[in-house]
Amino acid sequence: MPAPRVLFVCHTGAISGAELVLIDLVQPWVGEAAFLFEDGPLHQALAAKGLKVRVSRWGKGLTDVRRDSSILKAFPLIGRLGAIIAELTGEARRHDVIYANSQKAFVLSAVAATLARRPLIWHLHDIISSEHFGATQRRVQVTLANYCTAKVIVPSQAAADAFIAEGGRKELVAIVPNGLDVPPDANTPLEIRRELKLPEGPLVGVFSRLAAWKGQHIVLQALAKTPGVSCIIAGAALFGEEPYAEKLNRMVADLGLGDRVHFLGQRNDVPRLMRAVDAMIHPSIDPEPFGRTLVEAMLAGVPVIATDAGAASDILEVGKAGTLVPPGDVDALATAITRVMSHPPELAGQLRYAEARARSHYSVDQMLQTVSSLIGRAAAGAPV
Repeated sequence: MPAPRVLFVCHTGAISGAELVLIDLVQPWVGEAAFLFEDGPLHQALAAKGLKVRVSRWGKGLTDVRRDSSILKAFPLIGRLGAIIAELTGEARRHDVIYANSQKAFVLSAVAATLARRPLIWHLHDIISSEHFGATQRRVQVTLANYCTAKVIVPSQAAADAFIAEGGRKELVAIVPNGLDVPPDANTPLEIRRELKLPEGPLVGVFSRLAAWKGQHIVLQALAKTPGVSCIIAGAALFGEEPYAEKLNRMVADLGLGDRVHFLGQRNDVPRLMRAVDAMIHPSIDPEPFGRTLVEAMLAGVPVIATDAGAASDILEVGKAGTLVPPGDVDALATAITRVMSHPPELAGQLRYAEARARSHYSVDQMLQTVSSLIGRAAAGAPV
């Protein structure tokens, strides 16, 4: 039986955590298609994986409509949204399964898949909650999911629980942890630091896009309480979050951290950067649906300090594979940084355990096998 024809749909051309997962997911689908609402680096990345990529004529600027915005802000865009749905419907009719990789992509894909009478899989990379989405948005998402999807894939139990709590049908949910592979690197952390011109001495790193709920400001406040520790922050304000990035730069100046905090912007060498730091900080103040950087650090043998929100507790096995601190607690984070920098005796065992756990629970092969099976069953019309 031939493999199903799959159309992967994403609203953005930028590359962040959800898009990195998509780039891995399409590996078995060489020759299939992707539909992006706007152009950008994701276009090139998917094309390099062998996909035929189409960019909407009407999608430019839709990422400026934030996911926590009022539904009223989308009204002026109704004509363009209808045009995108028409494009998507035409593409959908030439495929067996539609695979929506983001919330905005899902909403339009739900309409298009229904019109084209094709099964739809939604890869939900968010925690559906009031912290991130308005009440109307949550109702729309969950209602469309309940009536239009063959399956809703989530990366963690935390994301599944949130979807079900909002009224999502439990039988639709498949928990598929994100899979990661970190390429081997023969260089020592010191050699990597020198090559990348990173600061010497105690060094922590934060690796995520710049957004208030990601908690970079908490890290800056904690650094003010931990003299002698430098920090690299890799990531950019990708989705209309430039005011927060400006706030972070002001905080660095106000707290006197100019010689210790280094903003690196958006990077494509995060695994190398991560191997060069003494600890990776995952400071989100709202629950995360997964936490890709947690697993990357575990695979790289780097100590993890993470806020106890969302999936972090599961990934770190309630602190067995890393250090958990309360969200938004500056003092607790500063204490954790100081402790990890002191290299306590139990740290080496924790790092070995964390790496083994990452390899056994979060491999790309496991993710690909599970998702490919779900796609195949959806295409065949079998219960997914």
